[in-house]
Amino acid sequence: QGQLLESGGGLVQAGGSLRLSCAASGSIFSISTMGWYRRAPGKQRELVATVTSGGTRNYADSVKGRFAISRDNAKNILYLQMNSLKPEDTAVYYCNAEGKPFMAYPTTIAYWGQGTQVTVSS
Repeated sequence: QGQLLESGGGLVQAGGSLRLSCAASGSIFSISTMGWYRRAPGKQRELVATVTSGGTRNYADSVKGRFAISRDNAKNILYLQMNSLKPEDTAVYYCNAEGKPFMAYPTTIAYWGQGTQVTVSS
């Protein structure tokens, strides 16, 4: 069974940096788009950034110029470099991957990690 495991969250002061990682393991095949989402206290989950297998990136306006998403396709690892962090970036960050449980599966399905907490103090 395929799984996503995030790491790299923690507590940082405003203006600081963190790097999140997400490793895909088990049976996830033909991974296409991967991305990071976040859920702040009392708010709905929102998109942070996505990257396709071909390298096309998309960012939420709130993180453009501060965050950078990247992936290692050979190792199925996703990264999120977060710079100039703000208190409003405080949230649980979730990794997402679109993939197949086995090669012949007719479509991709969404896999989610368990989340990693990022707290930015002012």
